Amino acid sequence: MSAEGRRSRAGQLRPSGQHLLRSDELASEVVSQAGVRPTDLVFEIGAGTGRITGALAESAGRVVAIELDPGFADTLRRRFRARPQVGVVEADVLRVPLPQGPFRAFGNIPFGLTTAVLRRLLDDPTSPLDRADLIVQHEVARKRSSVWPSDLLSLGWLPWWELQLVRHLPARAFEPPPSIDAGLLSITKRPQPLVAPELRNDYLTFVRAGFRRADLPVHRSLRTQLPEGLSKRTMRKRGLGPGAKARHLDVFDWVALFLLARTSERR
Repeated sequence: MSAEGRRSRAGQLRPSGQHLLRSDELASEVVSQAGVRPTDLVFEIGAGTGRITGALAESAGRVVAIELDPGFADTLRRRFRARPQVGVVEADVLRVPLPQGPFRAFGNIPFGLTTAVLRRLLDDPTSPLDRADLIVQHEVARKRSSVWPSDLLSLGWLPWWELQLVRHLPARAFEPPPSIDAGLLSITKRPQPLVAPELRNDYLTFVRAGFRRADLPVHRSLRTQLPEGLSKRTMRKRGLGPGAKARHLDVFDWVALFLLARTSERR
């Protein structure tokens, strides 16, 4: 997050790409919608001037507010000096250590950092993260929460996490307003993973092989991982036509083929 940006009406310098919620009322509503509980430790990403932080402090047991910009970090320390349940950490969210025990993440994410933040939170399926509620670009939230057609990035998370677009936030809900609307993306850990966490790398290798020749039917792009006859029969049973390509399979289809490939290897 750059320290360059536009000044607010109060004269504060906003980091480039950061758009703050316009009102405390809206921040409280978003936090309430997410169901934050008194037992929760919340890791807040990009706390800004503390509108969401204040709402989180009313609901959560502990809030760790991460803010890179020194001016905003000073504002947060002054605002919450009498709230011992709020800790302010001036740091880069992509580098600061994540909590070691169960936690939730919450944040109004600068649009340019969305994918990097999602990778930081979701790439490790053994992470103690329970849930994340992130304000991101609406189109990104729509794409990441879509179960079909598939894309390689989301398939790398979906065996362990469920992603849902739960709210539309118009550009005018922010100051300064961005050029596009935002959405609230809710991410929860699956009670039962579709793939064992220790098999993540093998699963990713398998799916990447299918997408490497995404123009081909899957039974052909995966021919080195799974015999064509076996993959075609399996896909037919799942209602997938012989011409189905990588994007036409949802995460459940990909998991089924991956587990089948592992079984066939052991025979």
